[in-house]
Amino acid sequence: MAISAQMVKVLREKTGAGMMDCKKALTETNGDESKAIDWLREKGIAKAAKRAGRAASEGLIGSYIHSNGKIGVMVEVKCETDFVARSDKFQEFAKNVAMQIAAANPICLCAEDVPADLMAKEREIYKNQAIEEGKPANIAEKIVEGRLKKYYKEVCLLEQPFIKDDKVTIQDLLNELIAVLGENIQIGRFSRMALGEDAVEE
Repeated sequence: MAISAQMVKVLREKTGAGMMDCKKALTETNGDESKAIDWLREKGIAKAAKRAGRAASEGLIGSYIHSNGKIGVMVEVKCETDFVARSDKFQEFAKNVAMQIAAANPICLCAEDVPADLMAKEREIYKNQAIEEGKPANIAEKIVEGRLKKYYKEVCLLEQPFIKDDKVTIQDLLNELIAVLGENIQIGRFSRMALGEDAVEE
């Protein structure tokens, strides 16, 4: 079933979830709105979105130093209360995110944060690849979009598969934590340093 922009808009207004999450929910449930809402709730996305507007002024700086001492990461993870910031689940999440950054080396938090010049460069490369493969223009554009999604999974922290379980993304882990702890939780700035390389900062 074709998922229209209007269907996505209506679901977004009802749940507060992001456009991409709403589209995925509708696709997974063949356009059934009530099932799509359930799907978002099961994933913790609807709850997460409703809490997203609340102030997150507490939290901590998670850190990780690789065993060889040559890679180090600091990441800001924010929440609403000091009580949650001190909880084991929150601290474990911050450590896991720091380890993820050390291992997967993201350049930014989410797709919206990918620098415009880098996006344009990648889009051009994928377009040229598709043309080289002899694909017609309309098919080439779909191929470009598909490869960009794959690119996001490589460079955007929230889109990356979790290093300890590649069936879930960092965004999934974040949504689960929000559902369990009941607060607005956000990943803020992060910095990854590797010996002899320039630091990657977000």
